Formats: sequence, structure tokens, C-alpha cells
Amino acid sequence: MEKGLFSVITQTSAPTLKTRINTGKHTLFSDEPVEVGGEDTGPSPYEILLSALGACTGMTITMYAKRKTMPLKGITVYLRHDKVYVEDCAHCEKDTSKIDLIYREIELIGDLNSDQRNKLLDIANKCPVHKSLSSGINIKTQLRD
Repeated sequence: MEKGLFSVITQTSAPTLKTRINTGKHTLFSDEPVEVGGEDTGPSPYEILLSALGACTGMTITMYAKRKTMPLKGITVYLRHDKVYVEDCAHCEKDTSKIDLIYREIELIGDLNSDQRNKLLDIANKCPVHKSLSSGINIKTQLRD
């Protein structure tokens, strides 16, 4: 990988779990809850992942509704992450026994008919973050000198 081509840089100062996230001109922080060793000074990494999906969902639906002049007034996206068993728990102790599952509920605000609501639900699944998460992601990792 070439240096200088990264859009997000994170920095964690051990022994705390609090992590500074720099994305261009924006800075935010992530942390873990106190019960797992963090200080709860920011959202957990999974909460940030869910936030990305929720934001992308809302933006994608809004752009489509605006282009089609639909009477959409707002969107609220409710998200939850869980790990669930792949099968009927025959080998529950194995790491591969659970998969990630994201629950997403979308509240559309506005005087929309059922055809418009169904179309916007379909559009939600076309948001780029949703497509990336559901297609599987390959991550290439190496140590930096």
C-alpha cells in the first residue's frame, strides 16, 4: 500500500481504548463502554459502523426522493447490531458459529403513498454502505515502517 492514500487515520494511546479518528478536516472519538474496559467517551466502533449505514441510508433515500419530487419530510433510521448463531447451535463454542446481523428499521416522514414508501424501502438497500456491507469486504493489512 502506498503512503498518503488513506482517508481515515485512527490513533489509540494505550492503555486507554479511547481512539481519535481523523477524516480530512473532521475529528471524532471512539471508545468502549466502561463495562468492557473503556471510558465511554465516544461511540463504540460498532456504533460508528451502524452510524455510517444509517447516515448513508438517509442520504440515499433523500437524494432519490428529491429527484422524484416525492413529499418526503424526513427519515429516522433505527439500527442494532447483534451476533447470532449460524445454525441450530450444534457447535456453539466455535468462533464460526455466529454471524453478524444488523437490524434496520426506517421511518419515513411525509405524505407518501404505499408505492412511494415501497420504492424508498427498495432504494434504502441501494445505499453504497449497505451494498459494501452485504457484499462482503476484503481487508488487506500490513505493518507500517
